[in-house]
Amino acid sequence: MKEKRILYVSSEVVPYLPETEISSMSFEAPRMVNKQGGQIRIFMPRYGNINERRHQLHEVIRLSGINLVINDLDMPLIIKVASIPKERIQVYFIDNEEYFKRKATLTDENGTLFPDNDERAIFFAKGVIETVKKLNWAPDIIHVHGWLASLLPLYLKEFYKDEPLFASSKVVTSVYNQSFDTTLNKEMINKIKFDNIDEDAIKVLEDPTYNNIMKVAVDHSDALIVGSDTIPEDLQDYLKNCDKPVLEYKSPDEFAEAYTEFYNTQVLS
Repeated sequence: MKEKRILYVSSEVVPYLPETEISSMSFEAPRMVNKQGGQIRIFMPRYGNINERRHQLHEVIRLSGINLVINDLDMPLIIKVASIPKERIQVYFIDNEEYFKRKATLTDENGTLFPDNDERAIFFAKGVIETVKKLNWAPDIIHVHGWLASLLPLYLKEFYKDEPLFASSKVVTSVYNQSFDTTLNKEMINKIKFDNIDEDAIKVLEDPTYNNIMKVAVDHSDALIVGSDTIPEDLQDYLKNCDKPVLEYKSPDEFAEAYTEFYNTQVLS
């Protein structure tokens, strides 16, 4: 992967959040590419339960300060950055007082999904793309992890389809086991349609379940990776029929070689 530019976009990354399948792989995959001489950037949301002092986050003034329109509202974008100790890896944090100040990630203390998670996902997708544009850093591969990040393929291929910086970028989405049982806000489809995104591309989001959100990500990705030992049967079937390169699940012990080969022979070829 020498000299290749890979952008990792994740809903959670170790060491900033507790260890899970997604947060661990969102750290291990970039670390692997870094060791192989690739150039990487990692983006994640700046949730309010991330300890800014301990992890030495600081705002990047030159990248902050633009407003993103979410469902007809202007929402200020704040960018913070930190370095993963001992790894020489920079992590960029997408922040906004309204969406990410609360001291939790995706659910309240009762385990109920936040009602604005749909808007947080739209804001995160747009925020990542706008920041990468400001960095003027054209990625060869964009690798997406976690459902909160999973609108990025849609926005990249629809809303930003004429953006020259991403003309050659290939999108890979990792599909993990089901993360929630209910649905996101039923208005989600209308909020995305507000951005003039073709209704046919998001029709399935009339019912914004975990599986349906991931199907939209699959539809707008160039290649897929199964990130969990088991994923919902519905998604398993969807991947089988998607006519795109799919890498089956690899354990943390064996993923490095498989991901490298997949990136080189299936994604970039």
